[in-house]
Amino acid sequence: MNTITRYVTDDIECFRDVPEYHEPVQPYFGLTVRSGHTLDERFLLREPISNHGMATIFKAEDIQDHGEIVAVKVPHLKYEADPNFFSRFEREEEIGRQLDHPFILKFLPVAKKSRPYIVTEYLRGCTLNHFLGTGRPLSEKDGLAITNLICEAVQYMHEHGVIHRDLKPGNIMICRDRTIRVMDFGIASASNSRKITMGSRLASPLGTPEYMAPEQVKNEPTDERTDIYSLGIILYEMLTGVLPFQHENCWISMSNRVTGDPVAPRKVNPAISPQAEEIVLHAMQRNPADRYPTIRAFKAELDAPQTVFVSGYCNRLRAPRWKMGMRETPFIVGTLVALGFIGMQVLLFLLVRHLFTR
Repeated sequence: MNTITRYVTDDIECFRDVPEYHEPVQPYFGLTVRSGHTLDERFLLREPISNHGMATIFKAEDIQDHGEIVAVKVPHLKYEADPNFFSRFEREEEIGRQLDHPFILKFLPVAKKSRPYIVTEYLRGCTLNHFLGTGRPLSEKDGLAITNLICEAVQYMHEHGVIHRDLKPGNIMICRDRTIRVMDFGIASASNSRKITMGSRLASPLGTPEYMAPEQVKNEPTDERTDIYSLGIILYEMLTGVLPFQHENCWISMSNRVTGDPVAPRKVNPAISPQAEEIVLHAMQRNPADRYPTIRAFKAELDAPQTVFVSGYCNRLRAPRWKMGMRETPFIVGTLVALGFIGMQVLLFLLVRHLFTR
């Protein structure tokens, strides 16, 4: 890491006491390996540190490398035999090994494997998601600085033809050495990598609903401006302490970002400067053509927020209009029919009761 970057990370006040934390891992019985197993006579699996929907990540020792601590991601048995998932799993490692940046998770090469798994560096710290849960909102200075660090990693990815497409606090690690790592390339796209083929079990919108860009919701082509939108949401959350477009129904949440704008950040947290609000809203424009054209342009304004021109866009925001899509239509029509039927039964009962009491 260069001296300038080290100075920037040391200057982030909230990085001065980063906890080491892993989410509690629920036992999963669809694994063919357990803690205490050794993979390929090399990786001794210790305790599980994360359990995603399709894989479990173990803390492990590389017994061929002086007991070096690493992380090993092992797919669940029901997905291991799925050719679509296997292709996606291989592709994640393929993309990860193309990238070499201090703020991107480092993938470790393994010459021969007896089964699918991925080995990466082991990180001590916590996700930005956990970090925000312990002290949100962050100060404007720290929020802008952390976003700037993420931009460094994402700019490197974009320059190497990789679009992450699932940037969110859960995929960003805040390390105890005051650095960050961008992780999880499961749905990333790369210009020189194989395409994702979606099987029936994986056929869902690509991304995490709370952080998806409008073009992802509409299943339209994505590019680096898609990552810019997701980064805008992360910055919004860091500065306000809440998510934009939050709703208990994820379909309404996704529809809202297609049809309208978020609540102006300064209405949620008046302590935010007009310049920081302008940066957030510029990154979160619904139309990709209206966002920052590149992550480099986004980062330039984070580098000098005091010079940002305040356009007054915060006063022209449009409230979302919920649009009923094909997924909701059968449910709503069915509910209305059922309520109508129940209403008719109640009226008929009251009518009969009235006739008999006369």
